Amino acid sequence: MADTIALLVLAVAIWFWNDSARTREQTLKYCRDACRELDVQLLEETVALARTRLKRDGRGHFLVHRWYRFEFSTDGTDRHRGVASVAGQIIEFVRFEHPQGPLIIPSSRLHEVA
Repeated sequence: MADTIALLVLAVAIWFWNDSARTREQTLKYCRDACRELDVQLLEETVALARTRLKRDGRGHFLVHRWYRFEFSTDGTDRHRGVASVAGQIIEFVRFEHPQGPLIIPSSRLHEVA
């Protein structure tokens, strides 16, 4: 019985790690596209996981909700923060703390760019 539980825990951990890696890559692509659309530079070409929690979708099912942070530059000398919200495998939006005011790009708009 203990072996079965240990294998189940290991399987869930492997699934979560794989799902997280796939979601991070997808989020990075969307952040690149959003930066390209706004004509800003994605710094370090990376996103970093900021927060993870369970969330219910519209049908009441649980899914993993992740927030990723990134930094961007408008002119190559400044640094500003951004965040991407991902529910399950769906990118909800990318938000830029732009010097001219916050900008939110919904994922539907990014699909048009990609």
